[in-house]
Amino acid sequence: MKVIVTDKIADKGVELLEAAGYDVNKAWDIPKDELPKIIGEYDAIVIRSATKVKGDLLEAAKNLKVVGRAGIGLDNVDLAKCKERNIVVRNTPNATTDTVAELALAYMFALARPIVKATTTMRKGEWAKKQLKGTELLGKTLGIVGCGRIGSALARKAHAIGMKIVGCDVVEIHEACVDQCEMVDVFTQADYISLHLPLLPDTKHLIGKETIAQMKDGVCIINCARGGTLDEGAVYDAIKSGKIRGVALDVWEKEPIELDVSKKLLELEEVIGSPHIGAQTKEGQERAGIQVAEAVIEELKKL
Repeated sequence: MKVIVTDKIADKGVELLEAAGYDVNKAWDIPKDELPKIIGEYDAIVIRSATKVKGDLLEAAKNLKVVGRAGIGLDNVDLAKCKERNIVVRNTPNATTDTVAELALAYMFALARPIVKATTTMRKGEWAKKQLKGTELLGKTLGIVGCGRIGSALARKAHAIGMKIVGCDVVEIHEACVDQCEMVDVFTQADYISLHLPLLPDTKHLIGKETIAQMKDGVCIINCARGGTLDEGAVYDAIKSGKIRGVALDVWEKEPIELDVSKKLLELEEVIGSPHIGAQTKEGQERAGIQVAEAVIEELKKL
């Protein structure tokens, strides 16, 4: 059987696929718009977030039996069409849980203590000590919107440093350190709000003008989940008005950043950001590569 890997994964993952006897094409350097021309001969595809298994690619994948996603989100896979064609879709929900949670926590520290501004001013030769007064996370309330694996991992870490945790989710929350609330209560109580949601029709622009109005003055917002769950224009306006004190974004409405509003956000001193690096650690990527390879092998062996 033939497996194509269209987004680079850890070497150990590729080695596992090859050791299992599969013909593996390490095709991550092939332009994505060229993939429909060759996908038809493959039984399985291994992806991360860059490859979209939908549209022309999925239509051309006549022999496809398994999709392996090295990561959590599946918004780049047409799940309905895969189900219709009996294509098995597997992801790695546990591989980068703590990886992403740690980035969210790091962003909370960076919003509480102006580390980025301190570094920037020192590089300019300035000693701006008096301008760099921060706040403590100890005793503050963290609101988690989406208490799944990553949200729960963040809750445990934040609880360990003395924060109060309130959260909301569509299912019952089992984390002992999280007080389960309605979403509006999370917004009204939290000093810091961290999003851990997929991008769905009912979560698009969940953080917008109306929900921001419910929040405390001086709130900080962190999004290491999916771009589009936060209305960047509304957030920009709320920062300019003083309603929001700080924002940390690892994900954006359009990636790579193209929209003027995203660029405008990055012009604000109150905003810090990164180019969707939530899962980008050596350890997390190795786990993801190994786990996705194991999942693909497991499914192909059933055929």
